[in-house]
Amino acid sequence: MNFSYHEKSGTHTGFCLVKSCEKKINKNGGAYLDMVLSDRSGEINAKLWNFDENIHGFFQPNTLVKVQGTINKFNDVDQFRVDRIRPVVESDGVKIEDYVSSAVYSGEVMFDELIRIADSFTDKEIALLVKTILNENKEKLLYYPAAFKLHHAMRSGLLQHTLSIVRLAQSICSIYPFVDSDLLLGGAMLHDIAKLEEIVSNETGIASGYSVEGTLLGHLVKGAMLVDKKAEELGINHEKAVLLEHMLISHHGDPEFGAAVRPLFIEADILSALDRLDARIVEINGAVNGIEQGTFSARQWALDNRSFYNHGRADVTKETDLGL
Repeated sequence: MNFSYHEKSGTHTGFCLVKSCEKKINKNGGAYLDMVLSDRSGEINAKLWNFDENIHGFFQPNTLVKVQGTINKFNDVDQFRVDRIRPVVESDGVKIEDYVSSAVYSGEVMFDELIRIADSFTDKEIALLVKTILNENKEKLLYYPAAFKLHHAMRSGLLQHTLSIVRLAQSICSIYPFVDSDLLLGGAMLHDIAKLEEIVSNETGIASGYSVEGTLLGHLVKGAMLVDKKAEELGINHEKAVLLEHMLISHHGDPEFGAAVRPLFIEADILSALDRLDARIVEINGAVNGIEQGTFSARQWALDNRSFYNHGRADVTKETDLGL
């Protein structure tokens, strides 16, 4: 934990995120808070003894706080004894993305880039549809993760995953001029839009689970429903809307992975392949990041239960470069 240490008082002070907070009763009948505090460097168990909610307040998970206290050993594990704690205020100048796993760029920068690219489309109907849906969902897009777990499960991860696929798609279109770039890029921008309804998250970008509607319908179907509704409202050509809807419901490739149908035209198939590629690149790199050169990672159940080898020929700690 990145706390500053005060040698005179022997205390540590810093900002952190409350990952969990539970009121408990000790053997003498006194109340205390049992918490897990975290920042981007790690996490620590914390205790606030002699807890009085009227004095200390209560701290919901995924809220930022400023704490002061001491670090002691309990069963050979560091434990933070909280002396003072309060919620973060605006004058602290603290940004949530500095305390949670976050995308390499801000949500605002990535969102603006997607709008800029959509503005360049030759097909103004697809551009209008894409920009309308993105703008109507901007607030949540700026911080939403792309997953509950696995790839891009971080603040603004959904935009990073989306823009990564758009960059890959742009390269594909420069090599194969017969690919409809507006259709492919438009589908890429919208392919995971309904994760905003499927995943439950707050402004920390930390997903807490799946919604009932997301579990029953999934983001592929919900995304296609959204495109169909918005296209009708905007008077978009029906065939164009159907092509985009097909790309959304087929981008998982096979029914066993949630696709309603398999991709049935070239842009749909490319989108499916790029979606899978980006996810796998991030997951494999994450598996070898932090293990020693010449060793294998733990088995990755989402990647055919394989262990991956760190050959040491590249710096796996480097962040994604999206050219922004």
